[in-house]
Amino acid sequence: MDFSYTEEDEAFRRELVEWLDDELPKFLAEWSDETSDGTESDDEAGVGSGGVMDQMERRRAWQRKLNEGRWAAISWPEVHGGRDATVTQNVIYSETMARYRTPGIYNANGLWQIGPMIIRWGTEEQQAMWVDNILNADDHWCQGFSEPEAGSDLANLRTVAVRDGDDYVLNGRKIWTSSAHIAKWGLFLVRTDTDAIAEGRKHEGITALIIDLEIPGVTITPIRDIAGEEMFCEVLFEDARVPVGYRLGGEGEGWLVAMGTLGSERVGTAGLAVGMRADLDAMVNLARSVNPGALDDPGLRERIADAHTRIEYTKLLNYRALSKILKQEKNWPEVPLAKLQWSYLAQTLAELAVDLLGPSALAAKGAPDAIDGGAWNRLYVFQRYTSIGAGTTEVQKNIIADKAIKMPRA
Repeated sequence: MDFSYTEEDEAFRRELVEWLDDELPKFLAEWSDETSDGTESDDEAGVGSGGVMDQMERRRAWQRKLNEGRWAAISWPEVHGGRDATVTQNVIYSETMARYRTPGIYNANGLWQIGPMIIRWGTEEQQAMWVDNILNADDHWCQGFSEPEAGSDLANLRTVAVRDGDDYVLNGRKIWTSSAHIAKWGLFLVRTDTDAIAEGRKHEGITALIIDLEIPGVTITPIRDIAGEEMFCEVLFEDARVPVGYRLGGEGEGWLVAMGTLGSERVGTAGLAVGMRADLDAMVNLARSVNPGALDDPGLRERIADAHTRIEYTKLLNYRALSKILKQEKNWPEVPLAKLQWSYLAQTLAELAVDLLGPSALAAKGAPDAIDGGAWNRLYVFQRYTSIGAGTTEVQKNIIADKAIKMPRA
């Protein structure tokens, strides 16, 4: 694999670094009094005791700052406020942002998935209505795919949309829809062919609809998670009417619309290894001041070394996937393997942090001896979701066993 960068790539990196060096300190200083616990990072891995939802206005401000410099959606076409960034430049961007520990963004689903879907599949009217809205964080967006009977098997979805004149009438239920309770808009997959599942063609008859979540017939109920937060939601549709003009792509093309964009987000995982390495360094440095004796424990030292090694392996795995993308090959089986590594390492690091930092690391937000405002306690419980989010561990292993290793079925 040749990962030498072109002059254009290096110029891209220099411009990004110079912009961050200039803008990030000013932004953090401006918002330092606005955070719930004084921490500077609020990314979805769980850093920060207050959690993701406590930081949404800060995220909105950061996304708008990024947009001012055309750094919010670098993969988007220039005509839509992006930079037409290459795959390699996306990796540079992800790794640089992770290294700088930048704040999270307000419209992650919108920028990474929904916006590109609208740009690719939407009409001119749809693009004019929604693209700038997403880019400048005017409204929050969510993505409704999973259902009670269609979690790991997304094509099993059963929320029904029946055409009635110029509207679709929706009935059904979505589950685990992140941040739906603060969203104005959402991209949802619904079933417009009710016979498809019974006839064994469940990937057909699915349609993508953009839905105004404030219309009658939509009920959103937050779900309290293990960390005590309400980031996930149930969305119930009861005779909700959505204009046909809000359909993205043709009727029955929803699977194609969704899958054509979901794969591109995997490029962003290149920054995860950098972020995990920064988490590991942070907990070791913190242990030196709050629990220095832990660093003399042979067992803990071995776990630190193992985590470091696995992070480096994950970085190389991501690079191998990148190499395939650059060669216009399918990044398989690197994607499910990287997902498994992310899940394992996220939980491994959270457990290691608690053991390194000692009893005070278990203190939650508000406790007098809580370290970092209870951030490590929150991380410990919150990271359990990585076994489920973005594809459950069991399903990923089955996919690898079936399609990559080709193990015989029992």
